[in-house]
Order: sequence, then structure tokens, then C-alpha cells
Amino acid sequence: MSFRSLLTLLCLTLCTSLQAAPPQNFTQAKKIGWTLYERQSVEFYCGCSFKGNRVDLKSCGYTPRKNANRAARIEWEHIVPAWQIGHQRQCWQHGGRKNCSKNDSVYRRAEADLHNLVPAIGEVNGDRSNYDFGWLPQKPNQYGACPTVVDFKARKVMPRQQVRGMIARTYLYMSDRYQLRLSKQNRQLFNAWNKTYPAEQWERQRNQLVGCVMGWGNPYVGQLDKRLCQQARIAAVNRR
Repeated sequence: MSFRSLLTLLCLTLCTSLQAAPPQNFTQAKKIGWTLYERQSVEFYCGCSFKGNRVDLKSCGYTPRKNANRAARIEWEHIVPAWQIGHQRQCWQHGGRKNCSKNDSVYRRAEADLHNLVPAIGEVNGDRSNYDFGWLPQKPNQYGACPTVVDFKARKVMPRQQVRGMIARTYLYMSDRYQLRLSKQNRQLFNAWNKTYPAEQWERQRNQLVGCVMGWGNPYVGQLDKRLCQQARIAAVNRR
């Protein structure tokens, strides 16, 4: 994406969101998410194209494992699951996710953090559940040509190679920002993935887009260009 295209998309995103502040809840975050991915509509786990909330399964050779209806739609996936965020907070023990979303401001901010949200095929989102990521010996064949593997017995997911680095950097960022505990095994894995799969241009562009809405970037991806954010905000104001 060129500089001009990036600035245009930033302008449209900021104009549509009608805010220069992070989303206050998950509902707001999802609305902004649709705008962020409008021009780069590629689903996270399999690399399928999508338009609106409908997935072009043929674009990545996806074959539904079990639920064709859910496979055909886009859902918003937390890379670090809401379950994992909530289970480290007292609010979850007294009413689960609903109670946390209503009564815990830190949880609400984490749940709505756009750095942690990606569009995903609904079926894979459901199959991933709250499983950890990791290495698996199985060859990918559950979803046709989609390279993601889910081991339901081991409760683990091996994502496609192209997003392993982004997953790692998201976990490290979320751990730092919201004081989330990571197991020694997971921290070692994510440090390794962060090194083995460095951020590519598309991830840096995403960090800039998301960062301009949130007000900060993911430092594991790169530094946020605040001047570009300001230019986009001025352009967004002039468009209204």
C-alpha cells in the first residue's frame, strides 16, 4: 500500500469512527475493525479474501470441516482470547465475560484493543476457542488448503506461517500493556516466533492504521508515526 493510499484509509477510518480515542467496548471496536480492513480484506487464519462479512472460500481453497454456515462468514477474533484475559481478573470469577465487560474497565479496554482483533473465518474462530498456539506435528488438512491446524485433544492450534510473528508480537504487547501473565513455555515460544518471523510491510501498515485509532502502536511491531496520524485527522475533519 502506497503512502497516499495509507493516508486515505487512515482518513476514512478516523472519519467513520468519529473519534480520536480508543474504542470503549468490543462493539465499538468491531465497527471500527470493518473500516480498518475494508481495503485489505484478507482473513487471518487461512488467508481467504472476504467482502463485507462473507468469505470467498475458493480464494484460499477452504473446505468447511463441519459448519458450512459459520465457515462462510467473518467473525472478529481475539488473538489473545477474551477468556485468557478475563481468567486473570477477579471479575471473571463473579459472572464471567458479561460481568467483566460491564464492571471491569481494564478488561473492557483489553477486550476492545484493536491491536488484538482480527477478522477470521467463523468456523476456525469457533474451533480455535481459547486454545493456546504452538507447534503441532499434524499436516494441515482439516480445512482443505488452509494451513492452520487445530488439535482438539491437545487443545492447541498451529497457525499458518505468515501470521506466527504477528501472533507472537500481539501476545507480548498484550502481556506488557495489561499485565497478563504468560507461561514460561508460551513466552519462550513467542520470543522465538518474534525472532523467526519478523514484521513484514503489511503488519507495519496495520500497526500504523490501528495505532492512529488507538493512540499508540505495538512497540514489538514498530514505532507509530504520529505525524501521519495527525495529517489523517486533519483530512478527516476537512471531509466532514
